Amino acid sequence: MTTLTKTEDTPAPTESGAFLSVRDLRVQFSTEDGIVKAVDGLSFDLERGQTLGIVGESGSGKSVTNLSILGLHNPKSTTIEGSIRLDGQELTDASGRQLERLRGNKMAMIFQDALTALSPYYTIGRQISEPYMKHTGASRKEARARAIEMLGKVGIPDPKARVDDYPHQFSGGMRQRAMIAMSLVCNPELLIADEPTTALDVTVQAQILDLLKDLQQEFGSAIILITHDLGVVANTADDLLVMYAGRAVERGSVREVLKQPQHPYTWGLLGSMPRLSSDVNEPLMPIPGSPPSLLNPPAGCAFNPRCAHVELVDGGRCANERPLLPAGRGAACHLSAEQRQQVFIEKIQPRLG
Repeated sequence: MTTLTKTEDTPAPTESGAFLSVRDLRVQFSTEDGIVKAVDGLSFDLERGQTLGIVGESGSGKSVTNLSILGLHNPKSTTIEGSIRLDGQELTDASGRQLERLRGNKMAMIFQDALTALSPYYTIGRQISEPYMKHTGASRKEARARAIEMLGKVGIPDPKARVDDYPHQFSGGMRQRAMIAMSLVCNPELLIADEPTTALDVTVQAQILDLLKDLQQEFGSAIILITHDLGVVANTADDLLVMYAGRAVERGSVREVLKQPQHPYTWGLLGSMPRLSSDVNEPLMPIPGSPPSLLNPPAGCAFNPRCAHVELVDGGRCANERPLLPAGRGAACHLSAEQRQQVFIEKIQPRLG
């Protein structure tokens, strides 16, 4: 199982035996309006062969975190603090050349929109074979054979013929499969999947998720699955990290978080999901309000302005004191464990079914 780590606001261990170790990560962007605190103290570990799901609304810091791991932010406008260690190698101070050698080889990313991520000017086969040639020194003939092999592995029919097609000749699901083939062509040890099933129909979505699980078993890759949909990670991830306003608000195993969620924001995410067992005439329960501006995030709990349970906490702590995320399983919330359990049983669980 993925190892979950100390709270972001407590000193993290200087060393970790995990394959990927993120400690107190802070990412800020300089803009004309001010400093955007996109990620505000994030820590987690991920082991080989395991999958960590990161969920949250748009703007919660999911993609920013993982672009930081890959070193894809603009250094002129981005400040990154904390530590990101991949197999013992520190990435935050790595040079551009060092990161370039790692990208596509030791770590790779499946981007959200394959149509925009793939170049329309080159064939699918060329786009898969080029990183293979660069990182392995293979010849064009060897790289083409490898591209055909990978297209076959991801379920593209007649890969020998389709290897010379262009992205626009593939359907949405096939383009996503081609993107996965390109990401895995060098057998990376870390694979980051950023909303890999967005805009795909439910059948294709399930096929893509099953494909990632099968390929993980074959290659032994560690996977970070970024999504806003808790349903996507339910049968795919081992552990779950819930992010809100650049912070982690809850973490634990997928089963723990989905069966016994502890944070009001997680309750809201679950409550806003349609369910087959629910009454079709019963309206969904959206989370009221909007996420806070990351130019000036709240001093206390970032979810405080949208939380329906603030009155249960004395002394205005929610507005003024940042809650800590405990080590291991837990949630960053000022409600006591007893209060959360009572609210969940009386108000949340009946609605979730």
